[in-house]
Amino acid sequence: MKGASIISLFELANLEDVVRVPPDKFGSPLEKVALELLKLKYESTINPDHGYVVLVTKVEVDKVGKIIAGDGATYHRVKFEVLSFFPLRQELVEGEIVEVTDFGAFVRIGPADALLHLSQIMDDYLTSDVKSGIITASQSKRTLRVGSKVRVRITAVSLGHGISMGKIGVTCRQPFLGALEWIDDEVAKAQKQRKADERPGK
Repeated sequence: MKGASIISLFELANLEDVVRVPPDKFGSPLEKVALELLKLKYESTINPDHGYVVLVTKVEVDKVGKIIAGDGATYHRVKFEVLSFFPLRQELVEGEIVEVTDFGAFVRIGPADALLHLSQIMDDYLTSDVKSGIITASQSKRTLRVGSKVRVRITAVSLGHGISMGKIGVTCRQPFLGALEWIDDEVAKAQKQRKADERPGK
C-alpha cells in the first residue's frame, strides 16, 4: 500500500486534427499558431477516449494547407501529443480534501475532484460541519477536514465530453484507506499485534 499515487492514471496520447489558421495569423510561426489553437480547443476538456486533457504538446503541422471557397483561412492537418488523466475503477489514489459538504467531501485527484460520500467514509455515524470544513465520526472521533491527505479507491467513473467535468466516485471503507494518519495508526497496530503473536509461548 505504501506509495500509492495517481501517476499511473496519467498517459501520453497521440492525436490528429485539422486546425483553421485565420488570415490575421499568417506570417506567424505555423507550429506556434497551431499549438495555441489546439490548447484552446483541448486543454481543460474531457475526451471520452483519453479522459481529462491536461496539456497539449509536440505539435507537427502539415506545411501545406487547404483553402475553402469563401473562407480566407487555411486549414492544416496536425499531429500532436496530449497529457491526459484517465481515472480507472478500482485504482488506488491519494488526494487532498478540497471541500466538505452536507453529503460528504470532494477529493482532488490530479485535475479532477472526486466525490467521497459520507456512506463511503467509515462504519460510524458522521456529522459534517460545512462552515468549518470538518467531518467528525461519533464513536472513533476521527476527523476529515479540508486539507486532509487521503488514500481512496475509485469506485465509479462517468466521463462527460468537452467542458463537462464528468463524475468520479471514491471510497475509503476498506482496510488501509482513509486519512493517511489513520492508515499509519492501522499499520502500527497491525505490527504491534504481529509482534505479540510471534512471542514465544503463543
